[in-house]
Amino acid sequence: MKLRKLFDQCANDYDRDRPKLVPDFASLYGTALRVMPFAREEAIRVLDLGAGTGLFGAMIALAFPEASLHLTDISAAMLAKAQERFAGNPKVRCLVQEHSQLADIGKYDLVVSALSIHHLPDADKQNLFGKIHRALKPGGAFVNIDQVRAPSAAAEVAYERFWREEARAAGVSETALNQAMERMREDKNALLTEQLLWLERAGFVEVDCWYKRFRFVVFGGRKTASEPLDPCKPAKIPPGAS
Repeated sequence: MKLRKLFDQCANDYDRDRPKLVPDFASLYGTALRVMPFAREEAIRVLDLGAGTGLFGAMIALAFPEASLHLTDISAAMLAKAQERFAGNPKVRCLVQEHSQLADIGKYDLVVSALSIHHLPDADKQNLFGKIHRALKPGGAFVNIDQVRAPSAAAEVAYERFWREEARAAGVSETALNQAMERMREDKNALLTEQLLWLERAGFVEVDCWYKRFRFVVFGGRKTASEPLDPCKPAKIPPGAS
């Protein structure tokens, strides 16, 4: 698979380049952590889909030190970096796995993903949302950091220009930028409005978008209507996690 090969190739430099390639990186990931409706001391079970090098998983592990994490990704090279990051931590498991292989029922308190689900065709996104809903325990939550399509062709051109300008301003190398652009040719971004509707159709409640900066978003929902996800809670993003 071309996408797997592209991520295998960037595994060594992924963590270095990610904060430069993602505008407002700390706020994007910080918002995702903030809306996770769990107390720091809870021993939650977390599934991270498309976990890559474990960058997001490491933030979750710091924010929720009693959590157990199951990281999946299609790239063995990326997950090898995650295994290095979590070496000696018995609460973290890594598995090379396609999103379509998700079959756990009622197993997780929290399912997360960061910049991964947009690689799927729309029909596969909808199927995955249903699988995520089934994988969650009652009251569980899904929090997704991702990219979305602009509402018009003109806005899409603007989104692309803004992204390149901000990445260069952040100091990313032209090599890393070109590699990211090659990976993005494999993107299959969908409208945010459509994806929120797909979540509701999958059975999610309290569906919302908590952050949006051009194409970068944080959205998700709960399996049952219980404690609302509160974006006003203090951020749990650990110091230096970015």
